[in-house]
Amino acid sequence: MALLNDLINLNLTDSTKKIIAEYIWIGGSGMDLRSKARTLPKPESDPKKLPKWNYDGSSTGQAPGEDSEVILYPQAIFKDPFRGGNNILVICDAYTPAGEPIPTNKRHAAAKIFSHPEVEKEVPWYGIEQEYTLLQKGINWPLGWPQGGFPGPQGPYYCGIGADKAFGRDIVDAHYKACLYAGINISGINGEVMPGQWEFQVGPSVGISAGDEIWAARYILERITEIAGVVVSFDPKPIPGDWNGAGAHTNYSTKSMREEGGYEIIKKAIEKLGLRHKEHIAAYGEGNERRLTGKHETANINTFKWGVANRGASIRVGRDTEKDGKGYFEDRRPASNMDPYVVTSMIAETTILL
Repeated sequence: MALLNDLINLNLTDSTKKIIAEYIWIGGSGMDLRSKARTLPKPESDPKKLPKWNYDGSSTGQAPGEDSEVILYPQAIFKDPFRGGNNILVICDAYTPAGEPIPTNKRHAAAKIFSHPEVEKEVPWYGIEQEYTLLQKGINWPLGWPQGGFPGPQGPYYCGIGADKAFGRDIVDAHYKACLYAGINISGINGEVMPGQWEFQVGPSVGISAGDEIWAARYILERITEIAGVVVSFDPKPIPGDWNGAGAHTNYSTKSMREEGGYEIIKKAIEKLGLRHKEHIAAYGEGNERRLTGKHETANINTFKWGVANRGASIRVGRDTEKDGKGYFEDRRPASNMDPYVVTSMIAETTILL
């Protein structure tokens, strides 16, 4: 008799050319990922050749019951680390039957910005540092923390090792390898300042692909924590008090910034970002005011400032960038629950098109 795991791990390539495609989209809250699977007749690597699909938008808070059909447009393909073989994960965005993007479809507007000739010419690179917190299922308390109590103060946990300092490393390593398998340009992981909090980095990624890869990596992380019986939180301040919040620091450069004389371009870009500080903050994630207090390696939400190697600034410029006279900078304002389509396209719009 076959065991359940034997059936889950069946290699379909031995018996059929058909594959399973997991269509993934963003639900009504803007952070809830949804997915469902369908069978395709053969392997496919071009999202434009995949069929559109639909779902019940009234069940995701994205359409009324009397007109509930929402159409999924495949936009990016990744290998499926859960099913293996030729099976795929498909990042989609959502439209009305008439072809209009629904309000929660942030990818559509971002793609317009990234396809602008001036933006394309600058080849914008992004490196996104996605922080998140692992929570014990049922009690919504960080993994490794005593139930209803607190661990020792922050200090030993950042990049820490040991059973009393690192909680959930098996989940984190599984996610790291699964992302590499999927074809996501994940560039590293580390334990964060608050115990039970971790970070993965995606990039450098060009343009719209940064958003696709972050959403795919978030999906894989949620699936792995589902298997592990742990909850992942992207709340920017999951524990009040003297604990670090969770951000999504966004590293950014353009072709002009990466070339000789790029530091002057960087300073002009930062000046533009300062002029639109309020607009950016409004789009950088829900609950960010609980995180951006001016403490715990943040600048106050109402203040815009930049500096070299300053982790208490809104924008940090690295020492190497200053020394080389070219490179990139880091926008430290985005919250962990930001929409990467919104943040990346807004930075490009502000620094290139305005």
